[in-house]
Amino acid sequence: MAPVPFASPILITRPTLPPIELFEAHLKEIWSSRVLTNQGPKHMQLEKNLTTMLGTRNVRLFSNGTLALILGVKALGIRGEVITTPFTFPATPHSLVWAGATPVFCDIDPVSLCIDPNRIEALITPRTEAILGVHVYGIPCDADAIQAIASKHGLKVIYDAAHAFLTEVRGIPIASFGDMTMFSFHATKLFHTIEGGCLAFNNSELGEVTNLLKNFGIKDGEAVLIPGMNAKMSEIQCAMGIEMLKETEVERERRKPLRRKYLELLSEIEGIDCVVLPDGISDSLQYMALRVDEERFGLSRDQLQRGLTTFNVFSRKYFFPLCTDYECYKEAVNDGTPIARRAADQLLCLPFYGDLEMEAIERIVEMIAYLGKNGTIS
Repeated sequence: MAPVPFASPILITRPTLPPIELFEAHLKEIWSSRVLTNQGPKHMQLEKNLTTMLGTRNVRLFSNGTLALILGVKALGIRGEVITTPFTFPATPHSLVWAGATPVFCDIDPVSLCIDPNRIEALITPRTEAILGVHVYGIPCDADAIQAIASKHGLKVIYDAAHAFLTEVRGIPIASFGDMTMFSFHATKLFHTIEGGCLAFNNSELGEVTNLLKNFGIKDGEAVLIPGMNAKMSEIQCAMGIEMLKETEVERERRKPLRRKYLELLSEIEGIDCVVLPDGISDSLQYMALRVDEERFGLSRDQLQRGLTTFNVFSRKYFFPLCTDYECYKEAVNDGTPIARRAADQLLCLPFYGDLEMEAIERIVEMIAYLGKNGTIS
């Protein structure tokens, strides 16, 4: 007998929110002060709190993560080729293009799903200026190997840590690696400011230029020193962030037993392989990702996703499609990313958030097992 579909949709994620009365207290202060933006007191407080939490010397807040990454590339003066991964969200290569750089796509490691350092050097040309890695699902890139290549060839290193808030490598904060790290604070992330993002970096000399770039290039109210943009985070976004920092560890604790339950139950299904972190890595607990081996499981990833939808369970093909499939990057396509292609065809993210009930996870896994054996609902 087929499992019973959920009465209400089980969505891929559900934003975490602080107690509304705590957020309202910030709103009252903002209403009283009439300071709504332009790096007000909430902005300064959140930057300070994040600098401590991320274990870095400098944090600069932005209205969203994409603008943070665009302006981070600009701040580093990168205009040539940047070696990056095709297995990422479109914002990663788009940011390079908007900053005036050119993405060059490198294949990924089959286990970590991050850019493969062993394939980077073959793509370096006289125009190469940087490497942009993505910590996929909170799994860190091989930062030591990437830095060795960058140092050898005089390249900058940037990381997209949209999935890796509070991730650590052997106790070292993820923001410690490379020249700069971008974090996304979109509403779907573990920590969010509704919309938002930040740059984290240890070179304090980048502090002034990042401030200029996100505020029209204006310094001291009148002097315009460089062509900048408007990418400032508002006081209301910052208020959400201040309270969400208090909620983040609570949400992580809620998610830990849910992940354990998923891993325990899914391990019994042939052809379903969960993405797990290597030893020595703290889990960002951002996503519950699995790979679907069609030959062993009996269904493709796409067929499984469609089958789950009939049970009112909404999963996500993530990342799909590959960036190299976008029309705008057709000229950048080469045949050197077969591992990324396979990942894009196999990866699926399941519903995962602190409010998800343990019983729901058990039912979702039961549905996956049923679909693998039967293929369709009868």
